[in-house]
Amino acid sequence: MTTTRTIARTVALAAAVIVAGTLSGCSLIGDLLPAPQPQRDETTQEITESGDADVFTLKVGDCLEMQEGEQVETVPVVPCDQPHTDEVYHDFEIADGEFPGDAAVNTAAEEGCVAAFEPFVGLPYDSSELYVAWYVPTQESWEGIDDRMVSCTITDPSGPVTGTLEGAAY
Repeated sequence: MTTTRTIARTVALAAAVIVAGTLSGCSLIGDLLPAPQPQRDETTQEITESGDADVFTLKVGDCLEMQEGEQVETVPVVPCDQPHTDEVYHDFEIADGEFPGDAAVNTAAEEGCVAAFEPFVGLPYDSSELYVAWYVPTQESWEGIDDRMVSCTITDPSGPVTGTLEGAAY
């Protein structure tokens, strides 16, 4: 099976951070086809055409449509000037070593994504109406391709947005 990543979403409720669902899609046919690459502007590297993108090609500033499931190979991406549900606002790597387990990976992702939220949005996560989610390595991607990358995404639960949520302050 093609290497995948998992995603988890947290929800702001007063002073609590709640881990909600996971999102995904994994298929055997993915082993036979090349991974889809998003169309990007050569200079700015912004996505210029809607399409599917390999989850490993996501970059800070990419806008996408979230999918439900548990593991993810590809995600639908769109130019940020088109309506979208999520935006990659931060990424970072988890320290190398043995796979620490799904719970530890998700704890590291939550801590890193929530810490990067206020500098991006302009207000603390627990004071915001916005949600965060993250794509994290699976044990398979950790051990198979040395995947340590966490990609943090932000979404407005009231519906799709156009443009970036950087500096949104709500």
